[in-house]
Amino acid sequence: MTSTSRGRRNGALILVAAAIAWPALAERADRDKPVHLEADRITVDEAKNTQIFEGNVQLTQGTLVIQAARLVVTQDAEGFQKGVAYAGQDGLARFRQKREGRDEYVTGEAERIEYDGKTDKAELFNRAHVTSGLDDVRGPYISYDGMTENYTVTNMPGATQAQRVHAVIQPKSKDAPTPASTAPVPAPAAGQ
Repeated sequence: MTSTSRGRRNGALILVAAAIAWPALAERADRDKPVHLEADRITVDEAKNTQIFEGNVQLTQGTLVIQAARLVVTQDAEGFQKGVAYAGQDGLARFRQKREGRDEYVTGEAERIEYDGKTDKAELFNRAHVTSGLDDVRGPYISYDGMTENYTVTNMPGATQAQRVHAVIQPKSKDAPTPASTAPVPAPAAGQ
């Protein structure tokens, strides 16, 4: 194996990091951390710009942890990556990652989790469940648009039988810092 082909193979494996940089709420510093990957088998198809990780897959990058039976990462001609995590032994693929600027985590699980780096959109299919801090959302299908920071929780696209969704959203405290403003709130002056 030449050093050029070794370099291409190593570069192909590094694509996983960009493909699984989950939604905009995620800890941004994770993108600069090394990717640690464990699997029973790794297949790299350079001609199709595809990497397939199979068997007890665990990907860790900073605070991001992804667990699945199978993880498929593809790259389009423009360099954008897409990652698809498929259900593990208990029938679910999972991710967990610290939120940017907050001391809380976003966790998610579903039978299939897809993330498209071009559109910054994450989709969770079948038995979808996402928690963020104490907020909890579950349903047959969850879509998160990282550009608009909007969630949609609904029945599966194209399904004929409607299923109800469930959400618990905690009240937001006026005194709680937002990611954009973490400066302490000044105390009112005496006598006010």
